[in-house]
Amino acid sequence: MTLPRTVADVLSDHVTFEVECIDRMYLNVYVPQLQYATGLVSYIHRHLGMPVASTAALAPISEAFTQAVRAFARDRNIPWVEFAKGQRKDDIAHEFLTGFAGSEGVLFIGRAQEKSTIFRTRKRHRDDGSPYPWIAAETAVINHFYFYCVDADFGPFFLKFASYFPFNAKLCLNGNEWAKRQATQAGLGFTPLDNAFAAVDDPACLQAICDTLGPAQIDRLLRKWLARLPHPFTRADRAAGYRYDLSILQAEFSLTQTLDKPTCGRIFFEQVIRDNLDLGRPDRVSLIFGRSIYRGRKNHTPGVFATRVVTHGVTPSLHVYYKTTQIKQYHKQGQALRTETTINQTRDFGLGKRLTNLAALRQIGYTANRRLLAVQRLSHDPITGTDVLHATCDPVVHDDGTHVAGLRVTDPRAQALLHILLVFRMHPRGFLNKDLRHLLAEHLGRPPGAITTGQATYDLRRLREHGLIERIPHTHRYQVTETGLRHAMFLTRVHDRMLRTGLAELNDPIRTRLGKAADLYQAAINNLADRAGIAA
Repeated sequence: MTLPRTVADVLSDHVTFEVECIDRMYLNVYVPQLQYATGLVSYIHRHLGMPVASTAALAPISEAFTQAVRAFARDRNIPWVEFAKGQRKDDIAHEFLTGFAGSEGVLFIGRAQEKSTIFRTRKRHRDDGSPYPWIAAETAVINHFYFYCVDADFGPFFLKFASYFPFNAKLCLNGNEWAKRQATQAGLGFTPLDNAFAAVDDPACLQAICDTLGPAQIDRLLRKWLARLPHPFTRADRAAGYRYDLSILQAEFSLTQTLDKPTCGRIFFEQVIRDNLDLGRPDRVSLIFGRSIYRGRKNHTPGVFATRVVTHGVTPSLHVYYKTTQIKQYHKQGQALRTETTINQTRDFGLGKRLTNLAALRQIGYTANRRLLAVQRLSHDPITGTDVLHATCDPVVHDDGTHVAGLRVTDPRAQALLHILLVFRMHPRGFLNKDLRHLLAEHLGRPPGAITTGQATYDLRRLREHGLIERIPHTHRYQVTETGLRHAMFLTRVHDRMLRTGLAELNDPIRTRLGKAADLYQAAINNLADRAGIAA
């Protein structure tokens, strides 16, 4: 029995180039001293000089920031968008981006109401009953301002500010978009593939560019645009040490492997899904992430360990989970296999959230992508299978334009030739043109002599061009090749025992198991059409 190969092994025969890169990053932008109540009290008492620690003193600051944002949009004629509930913000950003011609700037500013943690003053009472103010954090639905921008180095990104003090923000960027712009600036030729690369002149140079993205470049992006956009904190605030810092909320690490035969990629990935539905088992997840997983009562690793297959439209994707981290794998735009590890909680791997941990997280993400490919198994190579099927059954076209007909599986003449090859394989001295004419007429139910020499010569050329027979040197005899024997045996049995039998059962008035299964499938399709309102 042949052991299944890993996906990594199979891909080594079909990948033209690959690149690893930080993909989407979602970062917290916050002032560290103002993330807890005592820090806020210190800001109000010491920095603002207020005698009573109450969030009422912060209301004018929040209002001033809101007014500054609206004035910024008005004075610069920047489009203002009121996001509706459930509206996809990225779709709106894409519409604005298609009409943007500059190298960088603000595409639009959007306002949305979202949940956020804010500080409010609540009244408490001492033991003697006297009241006193108490500042505490709570969740509320407040306005958020989205600044969708284009940067010369990073491309499209957005910076989202809460409208309430302490104005916590989120920065969202894409490392592959950054790599595209760095490659362009370096004069490196490439063909884009959405947020990836379909082809590149120098893969090693591109990988070196991707490896340079780190905390320094990301921090520089933030500082650059904080200086351009309305800043919630004054210069006096920043001089006193109230400055924004960055931490990692979510980080995606991608491996894009461009296939040499894109048309076979969908077939390949669907086979990967079928052969690896057990990837979510704890023992296999442990191999992928290199982490011990405990399922006992005392030492229990949290999280759901499962494999999930998701289909959006007609594009399937495979998902594997470890705690709050997931790996997603899919066939990207018909050209590449994309594997992405998304880390939603750095502490899943014993790391802090500060941006200084990015290098360690990148190593974890890249390693998980590679380990997934090493853990995944394939019962066969579907790309090679597709190539062999086409090589046997499709026409052969030479460089000079000459055309040799193929051997269609359902063509009676092609099936007759394949059956005859099984007979000729038993001829140790090979066979002649006249031998083929005699047996071909018999298989096609024609009288002897009905097949002419020219017709047999045409068929001999077909068989030879497809590698099923070869001419014995210095003779007019032919012999069946090893490939010819294997392919003839398989294709004749598929035709005679599978296709004919299956179609007969599907059309038998007495319903067979296959016919009943087809009826159930058709009923399910009809039911779906009725529920979707598209039935005739």
